[in-house]
Amino acid sequence: MLHVILFLMVGLTAGWLATNFVEGKGYGGLGDIVIGTVGAFIGSFIFDLLGFTFKGFWGAVFVAVVGAVVFLYIVNFFTGNSTDNSANSEEDRTLSS
Repeated sequence: MLHVILFLMVGLTAGWLATNFVEGKGYGGLGDIVIGTVGAFIGSFIFDLLGFTFKGFWGAVFVAVVGAVVFLYIVNFFTGNSTDNSANSEEDRTLSS
């Protein structure tokens, strides 16, 4: 049972950090857990390919955050969502002219 709780904590922490970094907002508890969990798989794959290993809770969170950021950028690329949250983006300036 402790492993499940730690798994959910890593997913929630990583998902929240990644969504705030990429999107500027979280997706709620369940959404952040899903994003963090998918990120953990992607991050593990990336770091395994590079030959790096991280141990412990914070190592797992780091790997999951990196993977979740990659995942969010991929999702945003395919869905056409921009990660630019600035009020003065090129599109906004064009529309207001």
